[in-house]
Amino acid sequence: MPAPSLLNRLTGFRDVAETLTFAAAGGLTFGLLGMPAGYLSGSILFVAGAALAGRPMRIPAPAVQVLQVLIGISLGAVVTPETLRGIATYPLSIGVLIAATAAITVVGTVYLRTVHRWDTVTAYLAAVPGGLSQVMAMAIELKADVRAVAIVQTSRIVIIAVGFPALLAGLGLVGHSERRLGGSFDVSQLGELALLVAASTAMAYLAYRVRFPGGLLFGAMLTSAALHGSGLLHVELPWWVVLIVMIAFGAVGGSRFANTSMRMLLHYVGAAFGSFATALVVTVIFAFALVQVLTLPLADVMIAFAPGAVDAMLLLALALNLDPVYVGAHHLTRIFFVLLTMPIVVRRRARAALKPGEAAKPPPPQTPFQD
Repeated sequence: MPAPSLLNRLTGFRDVAETLTFAAAGGLTFGLLGMPAGYLSGSILFVAGAALAGRPMRIPAPAVQVLQVLIGISLGAVVTPETLRGIATYPLSIGVLIAATAAITVVGTVYLRTVHRWDTVTAYLAAVPGGLSQVMAMAIELKADVRAVAIVQTSRIVIIAVGFPALLAGLGLVGHSERRLGGSFDVSQLGELALLVAASTAMAYLAYRVRFPGGLLFGAMLTSAALHGSGLLHVELPWWVVLIVMIAFGAVGGSRFANTSMRMLLHYVGAAFGSFATALVVTVIFAFALVQVLTLPLADVMIAFAPGAVDAMLLLALALNLDPVYVGAHHLTRIFFVLLTMPIVVRRRARAALKPGEAAKPPPPQTPFQD
């Protein structure tokens, strides 16, 4: 009879293999049908569906870290000197993004407070767009409804990753065909490819060690962008590597629903979709206002302003042939803005919510969601 540790490892391997099988089935189905960002969105939907059906969907943390580095390398590889010169248009756009982020948070909080009668701290943490791990940590520390926050935040991320490509295609803002993913494999470029991967990985690890937000992804992306934008390197990751990364990362998003019963999801589904709807309305208003002032593609602005997970949004930029430098700069700004303001705001709201003589409510059950 196998030892318990060996049995656990075998079970874990089986779960990962099953997860990747669902991811490949969904990603290839949607991708070959020509749906916008189909390899990513199809993988998310199939894995999320399997997770909600009770299957043990999971991707190990080390694998997620490797995927983040590879995503960064792929994004940086599409940078050209022309895209770098476009940075001059960013200051006003980033200012509008900060205003949009604040508006999304306020409107979402008011919606959850008014319609669903949530307490202020839980509503704020569910509405704030970004930093899921930090949001969950604050929810636990301040004894908010952790499960409610997790389901609303995760549902919004998945809805945006799956729905935004279809929305943009429906509006005619992007085509139904995806960008050529990666390059062809040429043995003569093996040394250049090794240099690209080594340099990007080293900077990603350094950014991760100094706790730079999204360090693995942004460290690799900025290094790859610098090497390609300066003309020092021209090699790209092989197309099949980028395709595998998209499908595997879709599995990461879908696996967030593991160990979540349909009953639990339906209990919060109204709040999740309502929160997404308010965020979408605010995003569209600010995006349309910005493109009236600056000559920016509306699709780029929508993805840059979308309150979704930064890695998923950057993958969408890659798949939909958008400007990854523009999108990346805005999501990095959003992360910093949320991380700097969230602890201050939420602690003030928590203190204000506790009237004299009122005791804090006991912490709710721990959520099954993982960042």
